Amino acid sequence: MTDAYSSGTLTSYKRREFLTSSIAAGSGILPLSFAGSAAAEERGLRIAPFRYDVTPPTGHPLCGGWITPVKSVVDPLEAIGFVLLGAGDPIVICAVDWTGLLNDAHVQWRSALAEAAGTTPDRVAVQCVHQHDAPFVCLESEKLIAEQNAGMQIVDLAFFRDCLERGRAAVKEALTQARPLTHVAAAEAKVDRIAGNRRVEIGPDGKIVRMRGSACRIPELIALTEGLIDPQLKTVAFYSGEEKVASCHYYACHPMSHYGKGAVSSDYPGFARKRLQAAEPGCTHVYFTGCAGNIGAGKYNDGSPEARIELTDRLHAAMVAASAKLAPVPLTKVAWATHDLLPEVNPIFTEEGELAKVRHGASSASDRIRPAMRVSWIRRVAAKQPIILSALHLDGITLLHLPAESFVEYQLRAQSLAPGRFVATAAYGDGGTWYVPTKEAFPQGGYEVSVANSAPSMDDGLSAGMRDLLEKA
Repeated sequence: MTDAYSSGTLTSYKRREFLTSSIAAGSGILPLSFAGSAAAEERGLRIAPFRYDVTPPTGHPLCGGWITPVKSVVDPLEAIGFVLLGAGDPIVICAVDWTGLLNDAHVQWRSALAEAAGTTPDRVAVQCVHQHDAPFVCLESEKLIAEQNAGMQIVDLAFFRDCLERGRAAVKEALTQARPLTHVAAAEAKVDRIAGNRRVEIGPDGKIVRMRGSACRIPELIALTEGLIDPQLKTVAFYSGEEKVASCHYYACHPMSHYGKGAVSSDYPGFARKRLQAAEPGCTHVYFTGCAGNIGAGKYNDGSPEARIELTDRLHAAMVAASAKLAPVPLTKVAWATHDLLPEVNPIFTEEGELAKVRHGASSASDRIRPAMRVSWIRRVAAKQPIILSALHLDGITLLHLPAESFVEYQLRAQSLAPGRFVATAAYGDGGTWYVPTKEAFPQGGYEVSVANSAPSMDDGLSAGMRDLLEKA
């Protein structure tokens, strides 16, 4: 967490922003006149945006079943994305307003969208936004919890299957309205007073003392520095001729202002996205949470309703600012890359030990459901079912898809691995591994480390996977 690392990252931001504006102003490329559209259409690239409702019904569990279940709906939850056609088998990218999709639940979601698009699951990226007043789904864990006959529930299976069917229908309908994809643009803008590192109070022994969460009212924690963050919101937009068809926004911060009272909401990222969507109804806006495992809004958020509005305004302002910088250029190269990653289980967890916690009838729901999710992860690793990392390469732009609650260091690392590219990172893909700290974070302890399902060696594996994907650009 050195200043040199942070300043080097900011320097690369400025360089990429300069390159983006230079491309727009350079001779021979006229983004505003959309030269080259006909040639791009001849290549056969097309884009088909889709969206569908995934709002849970009254009484459905939220955040995996350990907070108040659905009592009301502040605003609906959505799954939003697009199918890209003409670059080999179809490619599907989707963001879901859910806390997480773990293990087989993530595989089934990808498989459903793949089937509808006529492609394979390895060419589908599904990332959750990670709001907490939303479903958090692990199918194997639901089965294990149901066996306890203790009135606990993680997900209503009929509702989950219905969401898969809605996804299939939305994608099939979108394909009938696919548009020529001719241009792409990327830009970024600094976000004002949202993100702060959660792990900022470190004792003389090098251990984490206290965590500054998504909301905080402790003056001395609020007064501490933001710490290591990625201050930039990144936007990548797709065009059909002069029309912006889809726009993807990426920012690394836990997406909660307040939660836990049973009021379903897409929270401040959803509110900001929907405000932008209302202003640009012809463009499908998609929001992705970046590597925010150790990043929250607690420095600037006291958990009040007023703070939620302030966070919405600030995020929306960054989206608008980044969008204003977009300078479309003809899209000439599209490539998809994947990398299989099979992490090791965190040695502090064993199947026998976690099963004992699941079966301990005197424990709270959260203290039984979380171990059930760890059992599912342990069994998945034993069955050698990998996490699939993926990247969509668009000329000098990369959309990188990572798992679970990865720490912000991975996002900054990805950018440093490809300093000449515009790298937009979405985390919260396959959530089976829960938190993904860096290997340096494990000796520090803290909440995230205590619930990380993978071993410290995950750092080397994930870093190698990112390097492999970026080298394939």
